[in-house]
Formats: sequence, C-alpha cells, structure tokens
Amino acid sequence: MIKRTLYFGNPAYLSLKLKQLVVRLPQIDGEQKDEKELTRTVPIEDLGVIILDHKQITVTQALLAELLDNNCAVITCDSRQLPTGLFLPLAGNSVQNERFRLQLDASLPLKKQLWQQTIESKIRNQAAMLAYSTGEVHKNMLKWSESVRSGDVDNMEARAAVYYWKTVFPENPYFVRDHEGGGANALLNYGYAILRAIVARALVASGLLPTLGIHHHNRYNAYCLADDIMEPYRPYVDKMVCDILKEEPDAEITTSIKIKLLNIPVMEVCLGGRRSPLMVAVSHTASSLVKCFRGENRKVLYPEM
Repeated sequence: MIKRTLYFGNPAYLSLKLKQLVVRLPQIDGEQKDEKELTRTVPIEDLGVIILDHKQITVTQALLAELLDNNCAVITCDSRQLPTGLFLPLAGNSVQNERFRLQLDASLPLKKQLWQQTIESKIRNQAAMLAYSTGEVHKNMLKWSESVRSGDVDNMEARAAVYYWKTVFPENPYFVRDHEGGGANALLNYGYAILRAIVARALVASGLLPTLGIHHHNRYNAYCLADDIMEPYRPYVDKMVCDILKEEPDAEITTSIKIKLLNIPVMEVCLGGRRSPLMVAVSHTASSLVKCFRGENRKVLYPEM
C-alpha cells in the first residue's frame, strides 16, 4: 500500500487516539461548528510523511512516538516555510545492528563502485529530463554517463551538472542553481526536501544508517547516505518543477504549489522494467543496497526515466 503524505499549513492540534491521528482545528471567531466538523482522523498505519508548516501546530508526545514507531517521517518547516528538520525512528528494522555493521565494514572499492553506479544513473536520468524539457537529445550527457569511472574520479557529476542547469529550463536561459534562492530554486529545494525524507525513511526501514554515506561524508550532515541514494531520483523532482513552471512561469512557494509537490511520493517511475510509485521504488532501491553490502549483489537498483 502507498503511504500517504499529509501537509499541515494552518493552526492545528494533533493527537493520538486508538492508533489514529486526530486533527483538531481551532474554532474561528464568530463561527459556530460542532466537534465533528472541527475534527478529522487518519489511521497511523496509512502515513508515510507528515509536513508541519505552521508555528501554531501542537503535536502530542504520544502521537510523535506512534508516528516514529510506524516509520513515518515527520518534517518541520522554518519561518520561510522551507523544510528544516526531519524526525526518523532510531530503530527501523529488527536486524538493524547487523546491517549497521555491514555498512561499517563495506570496503572502499565497493563504495566507489556503488557511487559510480549512482552517478551513471543520475546523469542518464538528467539526460532524459533534458530531452523532455527541450525536445532534443543531448548526446554529451549520455556520453558523460558512459564515461563515469569507479568513484567518479573525473568528477563527471559536476561536469554534467554545469551543463544540465544551464539547459534544463529553456524558458529561463539565465537560471543559476541556488540552494538559498527563490522562484524555481525554492520549488526545487522544497521538492528535494520531500524526496530526502522519503529516501531516509526507506533506508531506516531497510535497517541502514542514513548518516553513513558511500560518498557524502560531511561531518555536520546526519543524512549522508540519503543524499547519496536520492541522486538518481532528483530528475523526477526537476520534471515536476518544470511542469509547474510551464503553467506558472513566476511560481513561488505557495500552498497550491506545495500541494502539487506533495505528489512526489506517488510519481510514476520505472524500476527494473516495472512501473511503480516513487515511494515504492525507493524502498526497492534501499533493499538492493542492503544486498550489495551483504555481498549478494553488486548493483544498486535505480530508476530509469
């Protein structure tokens, strides 16, 4: 079953009752509504991601514990309404200790090979995204994807990124990727934050430690492995942002735009020749990574655009 993503952008009181998320909305001055109209319930087991985007949202400890116990990722937003925090369970799998040790013991050659596969897949999907947005085949991107060596020692990822971001939005030839920018950058940042939560959640469910990356190793980053594994999935977020900008060239982060971006978990992707929602595909990718750490397989299962 595909887990649901819930977004809360207004004042609300969130609590737990009988394994249900109970949403109580505040009474608005002058409005006369009964308790049923102000209360909604959702089964906890149906939830995969929750986004809290208002300073007047109250969450009970009992609810938070139950959400984490069911491996639901909880995202909090800052004053700019951008995701800033992510809650995940400490124990997401019954054999977590064993899989942590597999990660710790992974050889450097294996991690370099896994990173090579990750970047190959990312650049191929970026090439497919460029074909979608520009209507042209970009052979240089395909060539670069085939030229990635173990550990990406030639930094093909950066070379492809420079070309990709100059080309991906034909209507905006002066676009510059900015992690703190507005407009298209803000949409991308919001979408990537949702994607990161989905990937981190899948890694935890597979018993892996999202902090211990195969390539990213920033000492201040708690989700290095999530940042590694999400790379080939980024072009799917880019595609959604591209579609939004075609309809609204000057789109900013508004409630209506956020609602569109909340469809990222259910985007259709092709994985191993089969089509499935992105959230399901990410779980398969995480499972395939476990098999690589075990030595049962040498290839991570990534999507193809």
